[in-house]
Amino acid sequence: MMNRFFPSLAAVALLAVAAGAHAEDEAGWVTLTDGKTFEGWKINESPDSWSIRDGAFVANGPRSHLFYVGDDQPFTDFELKVDVKAEANSNGGIYFHTTFQDEGWPKDGFETQVNNTYAKDPRKTGSLYAVQDVHDVMIGDDEWWTQHIIVRGKHVIVKVNGKTVVDYTEPEGQKPQTKDFARLFGKGTFALQAHDPGSTVYYRNIRVKRLP
Repeated sequence: MMNRFFPSLAAVALLAVAAGAHAEDEAGWVTLTDGKTFEGWKINESPDSWSIRDGAFVANGPRSHLFYVGDDQPFTDFELKVDVKAEANSNGGIYFHTTFQDEGWPKDGFETQVNNTYAKDPRKTGSLYAVQDVHDVMIGDDEWWTQHIIVRGKHVIVKVNGKTVVDYTEPEGQKPQTKDFARLFGKGTFALQAHDPGSTVYYRNIRVKRLP
């Protein structure tokens, strides 16, 4: 019995250590959705492009963006994690340092691309859109992945399922990229994209941690 008893204690100890590590890893994270409503979020044009299914925001329809408006304090330095799934030939995006606007593609901040097999755009999932692009397809259609965005100062890292795909630092004196898209670091909120009627993208388990 002794030989069976002590390994069991060891196993329990290992589980306790693992649980403690997980709890520490999750400290400071705040969930931005309740999985049932759009509370804390605001849709601009084409509200019918958005629905909720099995705890996920579902984007499908004409161009529309879903902005997080649940916190008056803008986000500057942070980590953001979003679980994402895209159907075949679908395009979407996750924005940061942006601001609410009534219509059009968000002008402020950056977009991190969601695109595995959307043929019309070579910029693939994880791209810091039109700034540092990814051209490799890493995720299959109808497969969940985690898109992880880490911003400190004028530096951003984008990870897809734990793999770093973008590591970008804004050069000193950087000017707005175009009159329509500044693509400069600053502060703001987050937005999710419904790109077009042929694209279906799911966003769930959206959580953020402010960084000191």
